[in-house]
Amino acid sequence: MTKFRKLNRPTGHRMSMLRTMVSQLIKHERIETTVAKAKEIRRLADNMVQLGKEGSLCAARRAAAFVRGDDVIHKLFSEMAYRYKDRAGGYTRMLRTRIRVGDAAPMAYIEFIDRENELRQSKPPTPQPPQRAPLDPWTRSRLTRQFAPPKEEKSSDPEI
Repeated sequence: MTKFRKLNRPTGHRMSMLRTMVSQLIKHERIETTVAKAKEIRRLADNMVQLGKEGSLCAARRAAAFVRGDDVIHKLFSEMAYRYKDRAGGYTRMLRTRIRVGDAAPMAYIEFIDRENELRQSKPPTPQPPQRAPLDPWTRSRLTRQFAPPKEEKSSDPEI
């Protein structure tokens, strides 16, 4: 079982709060919350986008069991799935903003990347190194022999 933050709440309250926050994040694409909650929302929101990209009936039912609202499900499986079709992961970003006045809790924005009006532009994807053909072990040993110094041959004549 994966570890998660309990956020000082009973299980029912915690799951209800996280479901609502993930739904609101998908709907508005940026929300402000505490850092601990944002880290939990990030995990769950990325899983929901993965389900949206999958696009099967099973994925739609699993997403509908978690997020709230038919408009959120529609946005997840149409707009978000199309936007992130080429991205392998990391659909959200967390930006720390301020310290809350009442209880000094660290606050953060959590938002989806690659969207309009984002707070910080996303980095371009890193280029993948070119794929090399795998070498068989015999070819490799011949190549190392080519660069290794020649072996000295032992003479079979015993010197007396």
